[in-house]
Amino acid sequence: MIDYETTRFDEMNALIDRWAEQSSGRRTATHTMIGQDREARNHYVDMVEFASYEEAMKNSRLPETDRMFQEMVALCEGMPKFMNLDVVRDEHLNKQLADRVFTEAAMAGNMSVIDECFATNYIDHDTGKAESTVIGRDSMRSDMETWRAAFDMTFEPQAQLAEGDMVTTVWNWRGTHKGTFMGVAPTGKMYEMSGSTTFRCLDGEIVEGWWHYDTAALQMQMGASGSPYGT
Repeated sequence: MIDYETTRFDEMNALIDRWAEQSSGRRTATHTMIGQDREARNHYVDMVEFASYEEAMKNSRLPETDRMFQEMVALCEGMPKFMNLDVVRDEHLNKQLADRVFTEAAMAGNMSVIDECFATNYIDHDTGKAESTVIGRDSMRSDMETWRAAFDMTFEPQAQLAEGDMVTTVWNWRGTHKGTFMGVAPTGKMYEMSGSTTFRCLDGEIVEGWWHYDTAALQMQMGASGSPYGT
């Protein structure tokens, strides 16, 4: 973290852009963020993220970083303050919200989570449904109950990305067929498919969701030709 004051922030911005361009292919920084103090507009804090302390030190030894430091000091009012911080707690609350839908509702069957996590006017976009856009969290509850009645299922996250108010989870799904589904009587067999879900979150609730999954692969495994929702 770099704490500094400057009246020449436009020049500082340009300096950072030059460093990013000149150090391309060598720098080890993975994420940067600059904050401006609302109470003291010349006060800034830069936060630079690295995979480890060792990677941060490798980045510091780059000649481009040394040149940037010298030029940065010249743009500041006084000497910038540098701090090397270890992350001791890192939580993305929107990720936690998304995870609850998969683990507590879809997999564990706690349908009260639907009311806790989804807005009443939740907008659902589902490529597997004939009516691809539905409004209301009750539709999510109904869909979840349909799948749970047909399968004992698990979602295995493969990747998850959160940015702004959006969270995308890429997952693998496995389900043991225990109830009639797409016109197919229970087989007791396990089926698999892959997919992704993107949730948009607002004020601690999921307000919109996009579901993409390989229903064709599931239908081929089951020998079915219908829709999960009977339409």
